[in-house]
Amino acid sequence: MSPATIAMGGGGGLLVLVLLAVLFGADPTALLDQVETTPVPTQEPGALSTDPAQDELKEFVSVILADTEDVWSTLFTKSGRTYTPPTLVLFTGRVESACGLASAAMGPFYCPLDRKIYIDLSFYEDLHSRFQAPGDFAQAYVLAHEVGHHVQNLLGISAEVQSMRGRVSEVEYSDLSVRLELQADFLAGVWAHHGQRMRQVLETGDIEEGLRAASAIGDDRLQRQTQGYVVPDSFTHGTSAQRVRWFRRGLETGDMTLGDTFSAQTL
Repeated sequence: MSPATIAMGGGGGLLVLVLLAVLFGADPTALLDQVETTPVPTQEPGALSTDPAQDELKEFVSVILADTEDVWSTLFTKSGRTYTPPTLVLFTGRVESACGLASAAMGPFYCPLDRKIYIDLSFYEDLHSRFQAPGDFAQAYVLAHEVGHHVQNLLGISAEVQSMRGRVSEVEYSDLSVRLELQADFLAGVWAHHGQRMRQVLETGDIEEGLRAASAIGDDRLQRQTQGYVVPDSFTHGTSAQRVRWFRRGLETGDMTLGDTFSAQTL
């Protein structure tokens, strides 16, 4: 993916943002309007902007967010719908959302109540060091997955799954949650498919980066790393193989009709 060249700090950040905006066909003056930064409560306001590396990451995810907006706006329009983009909140430590107080330990998440995507900037470092899934496209995949949840929210899928809580057993609801997550992986792949068709955004190795990230954060692999054994009934996102399978399906087909994880006999 071309934005992988982000490596400069300080005053060079603005230049990088402009170059990325030109590449992705976005308005550089509007990209950051969709991004909020929430510092840790003990920090002074604006503390996130003092780290050049974080500034560059903010610029990068701003461009990716704008690209997802272009893709989903186009797909929604074709289906007779209007796409309303989410707001991206970048934070460190902890953050207050409409879904409650969240810490960095939760990882990236989407809150349907305020239609915001929350990403702790340290997660991207974890993606590189802890999960061995480096690369800009791996970072883009994480954001695209959360945007996938936003798409599910707009389509009413998330609300339908949520309505089943308390009406089915915990095991059955866990299965629905996994299917919801795998569909978000599929939607991330759909974005990458159409982003490539629209702007040729992928470079050699990008697909492997995305697949590596999907595999690295599978429930089975994470449980094996943290506790040494796997408990399938406690899965929340699906196995590494499942996440890779659904992301790849979206990436290769770009066909929304092929992403019904809820009816799939085999995940």
